[in-house]
Formats: sequence, C-alpha cells, structure tokens
Amino acid sequence: MAKIDAFFKLMHDQGASDLHLVAGQPPALRINGEMERVKYKVLDSDDLREMLYEIAPEEKIKIFEEKGDLDFGYEIPNVARYRANFFMQRNGVAAVFREIPSKILTPEQLGLPPVMTKLAMLPRGLVLVTGPTGSGKSTTLAAIIDVANRRRKDHIITIEDPIEFVHQSKGCIVNHREVMVHTKSFSAALRGALREDPDIILVGEMRDLETISLAIEAASTGHLVFSTVHTTSAAKTLDRIIEVFPSHEQAQIRSTLADGIRAVIGQTLMKRIDKRGRVAAFEILIGTPAVRNLVREGKTHQINSMIQTGKKYGMQLLDDAIMELCKQGKISPDDAYTRANEKARFRPLLTAPPADFTEV
Repeated sequence: MAKIDAFFKLMHDQGASDLHLVAGQPPALRINGEMERVKYKVLDSDDLREMLYEIAPEEKIKIFEEKGDLDFGYEIPNVARYRANFFMQRNGVAAVFREIPSKILTPEQLGLPPVMTKLAMLPRGLVLVTGPTGSGKSTTLAAIIDVANRRRKDHIITIEDPIEFVHQSKGCIVNHREVMVHTKSFSAALRGALREDPDIILVGEMRDLETISLAIEAASTGHLVFSTVHTTSAAKTLDRIIEVFPSHEQAQIRSTLADGIRAVIGQTLMKRIDKRGRVAAFEILIGTPAVRNLVREGKTHQINSMIQTGKKYGMQLLDDAIMELCKQGKISPDDAYTRANEKARFRPLLTAPPADFTEV
C-alpha cells in the first residue's frame, strides 16, 4: 500500500471531489465545492515528492522532471480511480487528485433531464458538454455513454487524457485509449479511430484545431461523437469552435458544424441547501433544423431566443434551470444570483442585493 493511499481513503470517506497536496502547506480537500484543510503537518517538498513518485510510473516521472507538469490516472481497486496532476510551484512540488467513482451513476441518479438520455441513442452527430473545470462534465458523459453501452450493440472508443470512468463492455464493445500511453495525441487517436469501425467516439476534450476538425469530420461522416469544451453557454461554445479556424475556413466549417451538431449541454454545479451535496443546473440546446440553420448563417447570437422557444424539444436556458432549483429550495438565492447570466432577473430574490460591478 502506497503511503499516499491513506489520503485517498480520507478523501473517499469524506466525500471529497479533490485532494490538494502542496509543499509548504497542509493537505486540503474540496468538499461540496469548498476547500477544507486537513489536520496534518505542513508538507515538506522532498517528502511530498517521494510520496508522489511512489505511485507514478517511471516514464511519467521523467516527463514531470523535464516539463514540470504531469497528468496520469491512478487506481485503488474496489475504491476509485484518480485523475492526477503534478506541477511545480514556488515552494516545490504540488499535486491535485480528482476522484473518479468506480460506479457510474445513472442519468436518473444524477437528475439529468430526460432529453439527455435520448442523446445516447442518436445514430450520428456531435454532442458537446460544456462548463467550467469541476462542473461534472465527465460524470454526465459517463452516464450517457453507459446508457448507450447498455442499450445498443455497437463499438465505443474513448480517447482521454487520462482515462477517467472505465466502462465494462455490456451490449457494446468498449475500448479505452489514453493519450501518451496508447496513442500520441487526441488527433492521432481520432484519425486512427475512423479506421477502427467505431459507432460512438468519446473525445475527452477538444483542445486544438486538428482535434476539433477531426471530431466534426467524424460526426459528419456517420459517427456519434461526444466531447467537452470549456465554455459557459451553448452559443459561446459554437462560436469558440468556429473561431479556432482561420478566417478563410470559417464559412466552410460553419456549414460542416451545422450539419453535424446534435446537442450542446452546458452545466454548472451548485451547493445544495436542502441536504448535503451539490446539484447541477443545465443549459440544453438541441440541434433542430432551425438551430442548425442559424449556425450555418452565422446567426449564433439568436440561439438563446431559439432555446426559449424550443421547450417542446427539451431545450432550456441555464438561468431558467437555476431559477427552478431556487424555487424548489435546493439552492440559495445568493448562489443563484452569483451563477446566473442575467443577474437582474435574480435580484428581487435577494434580501440585500449587492452592488454588482460586473453590470456597470
């Protein structure tokens, strides 16, 4: 048993999402979105380095010492998997570990809207899940992929850095590929995937132009592609993808993206006040013909209006989802106000509305 496993056990027992080990500071856990110090001594850089190196593969240690940053996966059997990130900082070495539960929760357990479950059964197209770091994108995608794995008889390939949720083959054959372990890059794996008879491809993150281009191409040539983007709304997600390309290619990519896009799910996690834990609020854009036409014509600024009128298709704005959670007493009005896009709509809910400098 590695020395660091005691921290992972504490993390698991406390229901923490992240463990922070930083030289020059005591350990800390992120519980329900908030950092809490662990009653433990200040970590010495050399001792922490020795502790971290005990669980890192030798080839990964070499990468870390050369570059000062490292991502990899670590697993404690029958407990959980952990997404590890090592980095150098002013006082020495540091690391952050995200717990990936060994059990994949169902859409019902996560409280996903019914339309999101239907995405698992799409024959082809591009489905994007967006949101800030730590908003539960991987958990949402894992639940959707699990539905496909149970209900379909297809080939699923995941390309991740590192592998997070592990899916056992059920109705589908599932192959997991990790960047820098099983393939050189997302783009190399995506290029290879097109020759590996896939039906569903999960791309952990669309990071660069080549990966984005290949993912859109795969979605437009008969595959169902799931991926994540670090954006805050459906409209901004589509704009971000298009803006990655050189200006002379943007008209063509708008057309290709319009043909392929099937859904954009934006989400954020919020602290519950009715019980322990967090709850997700979702923005849902479904790629109806009218929506795809807006993308093709470069009128993404009209997408929010389209979402408002598309409730019969399961669409909803993030602010509407946040307002509903607030009315149900699941989140505080203050938190709702902080996370909302149109803050003026939420000011009447507050007993003492703050002077919001962002609206000046």
